[in-house]
Amino acid sequence: MYRLLFDLVLRRLDPETAHHLGMAVIRLAAVPPFSAVARGLTRPAPELRTEALGLVFDSPFGIAAGFDKNAVGALGLHALGFGHIEVGTVTAIPQDGNPRPRLFRLPADRALINRMGFNNQGAAVVAERLARLRRRRRRPVLGVNIGKSRVVDVEDATADYVASTRLVAPVADYLVVNVSSPNTPGLRGLQAVETLRPLLTAVKDAAGDTPLLVKIAPDLSDDEIDGIATMAVDAGLAGIVATNTTIARSGLTTNAGQVDAMGAGGLSGAPLRERSLQVMRRVRAAVPAEFCVIAAGGVETADDVRERLAAGADLVQGYSAFVYRGPLWGRQINRGLAR
Repeated sequence: MYRLLFDLVLRRLDPETAHHLGMAVIRLAAVPPFSAVARGLTRPAPELRTEALGLVFDSPFGIAAGFDKNAVGALGLHALGFGHIEVGTVTAIPQDGNPRPRLFRLPADRALINRMGFNNQGAAVVAERLARLRRRRRRPVLGVNIGKSRVVDVEDATADYVASTRLVAPVADYLVVNVSSPNTPGLRGLQAVETLRPLLTAVKDAAGDTPLLVKIAPDLSDDEIDGIATMAVDAGLAGIVATNTTIARSGLTTNAGQVDAMGAGGLSGAPLRERSLQVMRRVRAAVPAEFCVIAAGGVETADDVRERLAAGADLVQGYSAFVYRGPLWGRQINRGLAR
């Protein structure tokens, strides 16, 4: 049914417009009596309960950052079966992001290209919403992904991240430092260990008892991955999210001219599957067993999730496949895992 809707209607709409329409439906899923019906259809089996980061997750599978930037759809996504929602990316200063169009579909590759640019309403607004969500008796695990405000110079990034942290860490179940988006100028340069260590140390101090992770790019070299993994453990972080989107464009089915016309941005979806898995395995091999590894990138089916878990991931996240699979995607994953 969803595939027919996608082919006849949604793919004819601007992708960002379609996302906003979809988010309206997702928010409706959080409203009684729709929430009871949705949760009844999608509730993960009890055997999928997972412990990580000192938290209990209904399912090891959740929604990656970027889908619910402003914490408006978390309850609806929970009603649709996702075990956690990582909101954001959130910045200390509210910002509109890059000019539209900035989100593109590659249906032949089951992929997306985005250059959203951390469009969000700001850490203060998101923190207020999270505070209200945390008072709910039934809610998902809520992570918050934080990034650098675009108007802030790279030299002042640490203070900017700390400002966001002080606002959202008290109302987040866990916190992720995003230094790996390709859509904010200079951001990926912060992944250099000598730059990243003092940034993460400052954020960890500001985060207090909230578990802190860092999200890395799939485009790093093996030596860079090893260096960040070792540093993250030494700095007392709780984990690593592997991986963000890629700037690579190799191996795509979509016509190269069409891809070039879409312009710069991060590629996500099925083409990222193998590289993200490689990076995740390398991180897992470099860190102790109690260190949390969250796998993201190219995850679409229950077999994909199972493969990541077998390779050592504690949790798994998805995003792009929601566009192609629809609102029952979380249910499909959970049912497949339970079997």
